[in-house]
Amino acid sequence: MKHIKMTLRGYLIAGLLIWLPIAITLWVLNLIIGTLDQTINLLPRGLRPESLFGFDIPGLGVVLAFAVLLGTGFMAANVLGQRLLDLWELVLTRTPVVKTIYNSVKQVSDTLLSDSGQAFRKALLVRFPHQNAWTIAFQTGAPSGEVKQQLGEGEFISVYVPTTPNPTSGYFIIVPKQDTRELDMSVDAALKYVISMGVVAPGTPDSEKRK
Repeated sequence: MKHIKMTLRGYLIAGLLIWLPIAITLWVLNLIIGTLDQTINLLPRGLRPESLFGFDIPGLGVVLAFAVLLGTGFMAANVLGQRLLDLWELVLTRTPVVKTIYNSVKQVSDTLLSDSGQAFRKALLVRFPHQNAWTIAFQTGAPSGEVKQQLGEGEFISVYVPTTPNPTSGYFIIVPKQDTRELDMSVDAALKYVISMGVVAPGTPDSEKRK
């Protein structure tokens, strides 16, 4: 009887290991598609699928969002489009409250998405949350201005310490560069290591299989 129970338990765990990643992947995709589908509300009511065809079309918002992004990119590539975008940006940067949010978000996005930027290009080991512990972090830049002046002499770097298993939340800290250790692994591999809570270690056979 004990052997049967252990076998059933093993089958249950094996099934869970197969279906859990699939279920989470489908849930994330459903969340993304559902969010992007809200862009349909940008269309006039008469042009929405429920008005034209009498029913909703799942995923149409994804196509619309992709078309808007692609069209904006093409528009920004020519002189006339660039002037229109500059005019729109001028309006946003002159509007109270809006300009604060827009300028902050634009500066972050320019830094993260720029090919010349150094944000999230390097995985590190840093001492966190105390001097006797180490964790994975990602270099986001270097302090400047008043922050750099207040820190005094020495080389400091800005790093982002993600939480586990959700790396979209975390901590921004500034540490001496000499107190960090640069890792010889890609950012993707380091993120995998964080999300798996250290189970999928970079360089192991399991991590190679899951790439």
